Parts: sequence; C-alpha cells; structure tokens
Amino acid sequence: MTLISYGAPLYTCELAAAHAKATHGIDVEVIDLRTIYPWDKKTVMESVNKTGRAVVVHEAPKAGGVAGEVAAVIQEKCFLRLEAPVQRVCGWDAHMGLIFEQFAVPDVVRKFCF
Repeated sequence: MTLISYGAPLYTCELAAAHAKATHGIDVEVIDLRTIYPWDKKTVMESVNKTGRAVVVHEAPKAGGVAGEVAAVIQEKCFLRLEAPVQRVCGWDAHMGLIFEQFAVPDVVRKFCF
C-alpha cells in the first residue's frame, strides 16, 4: 500500500505503517510530498503502480482539501493498476476551536486500524 502525506500527519503515517507491518504483515510505502504545489507526481505514481493501493492523508477537512486533488490524479493516471479505490484520511468537515484540534485530526486509532 502507498500512504501519501505531508507535514505533521506524516509522523502519524509512519506510526500507522509500523503498526500495519507489526500486527498484520502489511507493507506500506510512506511518501512525504514535502510540498503540495508542485507535488511529486512521478514518485507517487510509481509507488501506486507498484502497490496497487493508495491512501492520502492530511489534517485539513476532507472537503476541498489537497487529498482530493492527489486522489483524483492517482485515479486518472493509475486506474488500471489500482486494486481498490483511492482512500482519503482527513480531518472532520467541521470548524472547531484549537482546544479541540486533538479530537479532529486523524490519528492511528481513529483512522488507521487495519
């Protein structure tokens, strides 16, 4: 599986990849986009074509987020190699104060239970 992210959620993705390997034997390639414009399409497409599965992670709300664009490009460029639909793991589509941020952003328990 290919796990694509950037920024702070990348640490959570690394933990999720280690958890998937340790508990279920699932190999996960974690890709750090580093920038969201331009983003490294070549690296992402090569990995997804190899693994056949993609999950895009960011901490912003799902609607209108970067993950939607990345998922759309993966779907266009890798369609014949995908073994499952591209998934997005994002924050809730709701506004909240910073005090509640820990409950809104993706974490290993809430979104990465394999």
